[in-house]
Amino acid sequence: MVEKSQNAEHPEDTERSPSEVRKHGARDAFGIPALVLFASMMGFGSLARESGINVWHAIMTTIGIWGLPGQIVMVEMVAVGAPVVAVAMGVAAANARFLPMTLAITPYLSDWKTTWPRRMLFAQFVTLTPWAAALQRFPSMKQSERIPYYAGFSIVCLIAAVLGTYMGHVLAGILPRPLTLSLMFLSPAFFAMVFAGVRQRAGVIALFSGAIIGPYLHGLSVNWGIPATGILAGSFAFGVDFLLRRYAQGRAS
Repeated sequence: MVEKSQNAEHPEDTERSPSEVRKHGARDAFGIPALVLFASMMGFGSLARESGINVWHAIMTTIGIWGLPGQIVMVEMVAVGAPVVAVAMGVAAANARFLPMTLAITPYLSDWKTTWPRRMLFAQFVTLTPWAAALQRFPSMKQSERIPYYAGFSIVCLIAAVLGTYMGHVLAGILPRPLTLSLMFLSPAFFAMVFAGVRQRAGVIALFSGAIIGPYLHGLSVNWGIPATGILAGSFAFGVDFLLRRYAQGRAS
């Protein structure tokens, strides 16, 4: 119903070509999303240089891992001389959140018919900022427009991240260290604001309950506080949303 009403109000949207939709996605990424990623990756670039990682390896880390927590884990483990297998396992664990994130947007792409290599390429672009934008935009978009839009949005975000990594690496030692490292917190802060704007009840409940219990659990355990916050806040939000939906269905019947 949402898609039909949107298309009825904007009939010109039904005739947009994939290139036009990609440009639309790129325009949406310019501004706050790209600036936040640029600034966040400046912090990572500075951290990479301080850990002895050269600028090109730092850039390839941004392109290949494309997830700030996993990138930080890799840099810190490489700096202490951890084995390659341990580094790979650490990065995989830090970026395990990409699996439920990918599953969350999969229902919006049910009619997408393409090859497995293209699907794998699309999966590589699943990261925090584009994913949050997809959750916000996809419900009101036509099926045929979702992939081109996401591609345009993601490419601009990736370019901004690469430029930020380069600038952070080059400027490390010039800008104050606390300033450059604190920039890495901009990305999760921006994600929280965008995710709250999605206005899905379960997501909003998870966001606020996580903000409440997160500091306490982190104080109890630095290593397990964040994963425990995600599990508990997400489970609580799912349970509350499920009960509220059952209650609404009972009243309707």
